[in-house]
Amino acid sequence: MGYKTDKNGVNNLDFRSDTVTQPTEEMRRAMRDAPVGDDVYGDDPTMNELQEYAAALLGKEAALFACSGTMGNLISLLSHCDRGDGVLMGANSHTWKNECGNVAAIAGVMPYPLDDSSGCPTIESIHGSYQPSGNLHYAHTKLLTIENTHNSAGGVPIDVAVFGAVADEARSMGLKVHVDGARLFDAVVYFGVDVKEYSSRVDSLQCCLSKGLGAPMGSVVCGSRDFIERARKFRKSLGGGQRQTGIAAAAGLVALRDMRGRLAEDHANAALLADMLGEMGVAVESVPHRTNMVYFSTGDGPVDAAALIRLCAEKGLLIGSPGKRRVRMVTHVGIDADSVKTAVGIIKEALSL
Repeated sequence: MGYKTDKNGVNNLDFRSDTVTQPTEEMRRAMRDAPVGDDVYGDDPTMNELQEYAAALLGKEAALFACSGTMGNLISLLSHCDRGDGVLMGANSHTWKNECGNVAAIAGVMPYPLDDSSGCPTIESIHGSYQPSGNLHYAHTKLLTIENTHNSAGGVPIDVAVFGAVADEARSMGLKVHVDGARLFDAVVYFGVDVKEYSSRVDSLQCCLSKGLGAPMGSVVCGSRDFIERARKFRKSLGGGQRQTGIAAAAGLVALRDMRGRLAEDHANAALLADMLGEMGVAVESVPHRTNMVYFSTGDGPVDAAALIRLCAEKGLLIGSPGKRRVRMVTHVGIDADSVKTAVGIIKEALSL
């Protein structure tokens, strides 16, 4: 069972996010034994190996390690756009809602929110918000970002056909397309496709190593060689030029090589969680496809999300909430079927069901 001991020696079952994963023993060995160099000079052999592997895996010319998904998205946006350009992004996407407004504060671009209630921006919303370069009143639209899987929509993976149609339409309009693929391999595993079926339709991608893949930190940004060279300079300007990064890259290599296939276990455990919650009367959000996330409502009773979090924590269960009545639980490498059954029992008691 996936208990994690906190600093006070308490065993907690942690469903807050797939960011709480612990490195595997193989990752720890690889980190210990990794040959390293100075990555700013480009001579860290393990980092170079990771970037070359990631680029080949996603079918792009080059790749660049970033400290986090947020940094990866930001340097991608900076590399595609000039100050004053317009960027189309989902109104519920992570880049719009959860990255500290960096698109405006740091990149100096104009974000246009799109309808992404189903997980993917619609073609109609892209046409409705697109501004051509000839109109001096508006920010010229340069880029479309797509989040896959889509966190806020319920961990929804975007079907290849839908994804391709949206990306192709955007590129036919002259837009660049960037994918916030923090959990892209969840979509790949869910639909049983090659990741290149997504990556071949876009100009750049950011993929996290530190979520379901289990590495302790980092993301990789993939694109053309020219794009990655621009991104490298922006990464340096943001403080992301680091030294012996091969220690982190070693865990990332294990994550990409060995941890992608096991994401199906997370999806199965999330489905079990959703089924068990639903069977006891909890209002679980219905999504067209479910990966490793389960969202549900606490209903109109006396126990709202904050109270449920507190009551569950007292019993050793950690969960998260993006709203007053909305709760999120995420399965990951530290969670098994027994963990799910225990968690459901704690929630049932807390809600007095």
